[in-house]
Amino acid sequence: MLNGRPNIPMPVNEPVFSYAPGATERAELKAELKRQLRRKIEIPLIIGGKRVRTGQLNKSVCPHDHGHVLAEYHMAGPDEVEMAVQAAAKAWKEWARMPWEQRMSVFLRAAELLAGPWRARLNAATMLGQSKNAFQAEIDAACELIDFWRFNPWYAQQIYEEQPPYSVDGVWNYSEARPLEGFVLAVTPFNFASIMGNLPTAPAMMGNVVLWKPARSAVFPAYDIMLLLEEAGLPPGVINFLPGSGAKIGPSALSHPDLAGVHFTGSTSTFQSMWKTIGANIEGYHTYPRIVGETGGKNFIFVHNSANLEAVVTAIVRGGYEYQGQKCSAASRVYIPAGKWERIKKMLLDEIATIKMGDVTDFSCFMNAVIDRSAFKTITGYIEHARKSRDAKIICGGGYDDSKGFFIEPTIIEAKKPDYLSMVEEIFGPVVTVYVYPDREYEKTLRLCDGTSPYALTGAIFAEDRKAVNLAYDILWHSSGNFYINDKPTGAVVGQQPFGGSRASGTNDKAGSMLNLLRWVSQRTVKENFLPPKNYRYPFLAEE
Repeated sequence: MLNGRPNIPMPVNEPVFSYAPGATERAELKAELKRQLRRKIEIPLIIGGKRVRTGQLNKSVCPHDHGHVLAEYHMAGPDEVEMAVQAAAKAWKEWARMPWEQRMSVFLRAAELLAGPWRARLNAATMLGQSKNAFQAEIDAACELIDFWRFNPWYAQQIYEEQPPYSVDGVWNYSEARPLEGFVLAVTPFNFASIMGNLPTAPAMMGNVVLWKPARSAVFPAYDIMLLLEEAGLPPGVINFLPGSGAKIGPSALSHPDLAGVHFTGSTSTFQSMWKTIGANIEGYHTYPRIVGETGGKNFIFVHNSANLEAVVTAIVRGGYEYQGQKCSAASRVYIPAGKWERIKKMLLDEIATIKMGDVTDFSCFMNAVIDRSAFKTITGYIEHARKSRDAKIICGGGYDDSKGFFIEPTIIEAKKPDYLSMVEEIFGPVVTVYVYPDREYEKTLRLCDGTSPYALTGAIFAEDRKAVNLAYDILWHSSGNFYINDKPTGAVVGQQPFGGSRASGTNDKAGSMLNLLRWVSQRTVKENFLPPKNYRYPFLAEE
């Protein structure tokens, strides 16, 4: 107990299961994959705890086997948005006033359910629906989401316990962190189940009610997250599940007078469009909406002459090709000194030649498929541009096939110009572009790296020379919200590396930290005077 109230102890990160041959979790996961592949489910909207079927249907398919339909889901429109707003408003009356310990218990229980009986189920749904291998699903759908649901309550406890440090005699000062008035719109991406689970629940933990729109290509695992939260005891209407088209859901939700906040992860252009809509409607809101977003990235690896080359090659392969380069933090551009390029290139090509790509049920595959046909076309468009360009050449990969699944080979482009298209624009696929810089132009190229792209999400420096590290640390100060020294620029862990970027990469409100939770509360300061003055006269008014 703390101050007579329950105390949430500091959590530790959820251990990552190995799924090695012979491991119990491997057998359980394979059995669950078979179970989910044998069925096709129907996914309704969930509004105020009720299942709503609109009859407007879309399909969830396996990206690595797009002929296999996992589910048909109902899609929301403006009428369902209004239903959800009303259900949220009804739930807000009790949820907002509920003791924070009682709210946190829901999510702490959700973490335990996911760590135990739901682990294989959500991992399998993520593997099949998002085309992730077993390890990528484990670190995402299990471990990171469990960490969000354990660490966020601990951070929330600190917020609620924070009080003014000083009171004078006869006066009591205190503050309270109130939930926002209205609803929060949570718009989640396809690539991380943990983000799907965190964006609606972080505001909900702080007493808010939520309209949750998952990405259309991620409804299958998102639905399981919603069902898990219901089993954990989340009251009806606190989070309302609204799959569907952004064009049908967004305008109604974003222009609603009760909009109190937006929690978003997705493309920069979509976020900017949402911000414009909010700005255009600013006079019509009951309160100024909080806008929190994590958007695009053009994440870099910068190599100094003193770098360990094996570490560099491993970072490029893991950073660039894990989950097919579809991580917000994926390594996309690499700067390599000319004197080291030939050795790195040979080592890199040798490593990439060993990568196996295929179906997620084959646990020997390091890579799987990209998410959908739209992504496939966009990514292969960059490959074809490089194939035809005088300013670039493909030195590895470049092949692709969408006949069964959306498969793209791990590809390396060597850019002859530092501002070549694929060094600047976000690709979000298994394409890494290398720029080879003159050995003596380390500092100049660092400054080039800082100014080449509008994004500032993640970046890494590889160097054994500490002066070189410090120079990169200073020059690249604003180039990334998460900066890595001698490590790949992916894999941020809740409680260790709060995640987010600035510039065109977002508002940098750091998911997995107290900073993010503070955006979902509105502080009220209270002063109670036990001995109030009885007249207006101050001592200085007295006559001499």
